[in-house]
Amino acid sequence: MTHPLTWAGIVLIVIGVALVLLPILGKYIDFARVPWWLIYVYRSDGFYFVTSPLLILLFLLSAILFTR
Repeated sequence: MTHPLTWAGIVLIVIGVALVLLPILGKYIDFARVPWWLIYVYRSDGFYFVTSPLLILLFLLSAILFTR
């Protein structure tokens, strides 16, 4: 049986890959209707930065819980 931290890492990697693909999809799909706490997109002169504040919060909580 695998360690729960391994599963957490795999889930974070999959979500990370999805976030890497979001700027590419952002050129064709308007993410303006998505809540800011779910996906935050910053665009400036052809530069796209996409992050998920919810994902960052979940990572911080899981890191704190696993390091206790």
